Amino acid sequence: MNKMDELLGAAHARPKFSDPKVTAKGETRASVALTNLDTLWLNTGTLCNITCAHCYIESSPSNDALSYLTLAEALPFLDEAREMGAREIGLTGGEPFLNPDTPAITEAALARGFEVLVLTNAMRPMMRPKVQEPLLALLETHRDKLTLRISLDHYSAAHHDEERGAGSFKSALEGLQWLSAQCFQIDIAGRLRWDESEAEARAGFAKLFETEGLAIDAQSPRQLMLFPEMDAAKDVPEITTDCWSILGKDPKDVMCATSRMVVKRKGAAAPMVLPCTLLAYDTQFEMGPTLKAATEATGGAIDKGAVRLNHPFCATFCVLGGASCSA
Repeated sequence: MNKMDELLGAAHARPKFSDPKVTAKGETRASVALTNLDTLWLNTGTLCNITCAHCYIESSPSNDALSYLTLAEALPFLDEAREMGAREIGLTGGEPFLNPDTPAITEAALARGFEVLVLTNAMRPMMRPKVQEPLLALLETHRDKLTLRISLDHYSAAHHDEERGAGSFKSALEGLQWLSAQCFQIDIAGRLRWDESEAEARAGFAKLFETEGLAIDAQSPRQLMLFPEMDAAKDVPEITTDCWSILGKDPKDVMCATSRMVVKRKGAAAPMVLPCTLLAYDTQFEMGPTLKAATEATGGAIDKGAVRLNHPFCATFCVLGGASCSA
């Protein structure tokens, strides 16, 4: 074996996603720079009222790895985002309506002129009077700026409950019916994981929406977002700098080109900025305590504010899946 064979062998022996700069084959890993901040995500905490079978962030009634984000902690980020020209604030979890400060954070974002997108399962936490009353008040003053995206994994109770537990489908539909009756703007987030095509899934959802009297267009990619399934353990290709031209993709279209997310780790003194909603636990993607610091950060998978795509979700969800969490 000559020296070149040894080097090639060593390169192929390197595990995938183990080096932020190069792939297992030794090729330059692709990176994505922030072109403009369009959406700032605030993770309200990982606690959730249910435990899903396949939750990318492992939310549950006992997972508090990401603490509740308080209004006081959120306000500086809202002000920074406004200075940077952001359009949208997204609230995600866990279940955002378990966090007692979520209504106040939503109000603060709307008061600053942002569009606000709240991701919820529309179950019991949302249906409590202490949540419904402030939501109705915000609807009166900010109707066109507030959207709630409901997690409805499948149009059938059997598959949805397979993912989220018995009775979840019925409970989510009750929440949807309440939101619809109050004329909230509603989007739906479904999943493509039951061996059916996107066209078949949209047709199934269309029948459900018609049956339930919900004014949601199942053919609209915004009103019904169907996300690819994510599995960090699955063998997926790494994205290299050459992949952009090979795949006909533009790095400017990837979510981390226009988004950032704020999380508060359990026990941390302050919140932390990350590239996006998918990488909440991977410390190599930490970008600093402020949005300004994030634009200059270097270390781990971050290079002068650019994000090296050193995670399976970067490939399966964003580049190959073509998905984005933003509205």
